[in-house]
Amino acid sequence: MTEEVRIDPPTMGKPVWRRDFPYETAGEEEVTRREFARYLVLGTGALAVGNVGLAAWTQLRSINTGDPRSIVALADVAVGDTHLFRYPSDADPAVLLRVDDETVVAFSQKCTHLGCVVYYEADAERWHCPCHEGNFEALDGAVISGPPTRPLGRIDVEVRDDGMIWALGRSDED
Repeated sequence: MTEEVRIDPPTMGKPVWRRDFPYETAGEEEVTRREFARYLVLGTGALAVGNVGLAAWTQLRSINTGDPRSIVALADVAVGDTHLFRYPSDADPAVLLRVDDETVVAFSQKCTHLGCVVYYEADAERWHCPCHEGNFEALDGAVISGPPTRPLGRIDVEVRDDGMIWALGRSDED
């Protein structure tokens, strides 16, 4: 006795997976390789434009955007010592260095490479970032070595007649 094999005509010629998974949706469409490549290029282009915009913003941004305000009395900072403060806002760490009897300099305390905290090394007379070994000149914040490509953000300061050190912030010409 031979067994009769029945072939279901609607599934004939279709892949096996179609027979095993016969579900379809109304919105099922194929994405061609060309469309996928187009989406990939557009997405990559959008990311590139965003990165260029972010880089331009960081290059053009100035730390001297806050209002003028007093920081500390000159007499309270010894020659060669630093004083931590916040400028231009309470979220922005900054550091002031008293170079000599009358000269003070101040910088953003964020390294321009990845934002780690810099500190003053008195024996080497430089600002140092321990995260990636970046080093900056003590007086002007220029890059000496390491991965940073931009100098530290300098904060304009002055010693006033009353002996207070002030962050100058915006000038009237801005």
